[in-house]
Parts: sequence; C-alpha cells; structure tokens
Amino acid sequence: MARVVVLISGRGSNLRALVEAALPVVAVVSNRPDAAGLGFAAERGIATAVVDHKAYADRDSFDTALANAVDAHAPDLVVLAGFMRVLTPGFVRRYAGRLMNVHPSLLPAFPGLDTHARALAAGSKLHGCSVHFVTEALDEGPIVAQAAVPVLDDDSPETLAARVLRQEHRLLPAAVRWFLEGRMAINGARVRVRDTVAHADDTLAEPAP
Repeated sequence: MARVVVLISGRGSNLRALVEAALPVVAVVSNRPDAAGLGFAAERGIATAVVDHKAYADRDSFDTALANAVDAHAPDLVVLAGFMRVLTPGFVRRYAGRLMNVHPSLLPAFPGLDTHARALAAGSKLHGCSVHFVTEALDEGPIVAQAAVPVLDDDSPETLAARVLRQEHRLLPAAVRWFLEGRMAINGARVRVRDTVAHADDTLAEPAP
C-alpha cells in the first residue's frame, strides 16, 4: 500500500482534505508543537511527530532531524501542506521527484509569502493555487496542476485567501492521487498527467467513465 507523509506548520486544513479524500496518510510531522493539525491527525489515529526548528542551531541540523522523522514512515510521497520552512538543498535532493507542495498563487507569479496581498496590489484579475514538485529553488519546481479564481473588486487578502483555499482543498488531493496511481511523468520543467481533463470551473478532474 502507498504511504504519504504530510508536513505541516499550522491548522492543517489541507491535511484534513487529504485525509477526508481517503488518501493513505500514514504520518504527520510538524515543526511547531502547537500546530492544530497534529490534534486532527491524532484523532484520526495517524502517527504524529514534532521536530521543533527552534531546538536546532541551523537549517542543516533541523533538516537532518526532519528527514529522520519522515524516513521512519518509509513514504512514497512527502507532501508540504502549509509547512512554513524553507528546506535545504540536501533535504530536497533526498526526496527528489516525490516531494510535493501546494502554494497559494498561480506560479510562477508570487512565489514566497503574502501572495494574496501581493496579487491585490498588482491588480491581478486572476489568482489561485498551484501544486508542484519541490526543487532547490523556492517555489520554482515543475507544476502538476493549478486552479484559478477571479479577483473581485471588493476583495481583501482574507476573502481572496478563503476562496483560493477552497481550490487548494480540491486540487491537492487530486494531485496526490494522480501521483500514487503512477499517472505523472516529469519532463524537465513540465509535468504530464495522464487521463485528466481541464474543466471550465478552473480545476482538474477525472474524465467521465
């Protein structure tokens, strides 16, 4: 059976979406002991671990401890679901091709933080989220799938974030399932996903049987 380890830093709403989609999440690891998502995982009988970044002198030692916690569960895929730490190149190389992230923008637009406020400040008419493979460059890995939402005239960063988050909850489980089903092929900066179609509701879905 396939195995997924999820890394979180906070409430774990994307973690919840993965679990509720019946995906094989076997462990949740957080860099914050107070992350609310740990409680959700424990309630569902999912193994949890904390690797507190504040307990380590540098990024390399933290990432070594983090990798040990991840490897204890022998994952086929590691998913960053609101994990708010920049990972070292060594960590990224360790899980090359099986380290996936969900980012709240239509990459390559707005990598990094504060994406919703930046989209509003830039006058964007469309905003959204991306699921991508993680590489050593921040938020620049091959894009698996994206979902877009319109930017409304009266949007605030909070209202826009809420609308994007609903798309994250749809897109990330789909992308993880495609990976576990062996339907992805990475060719340089491009990811091909077999047997999917784009729909007018701005998300990707399974084709009709």
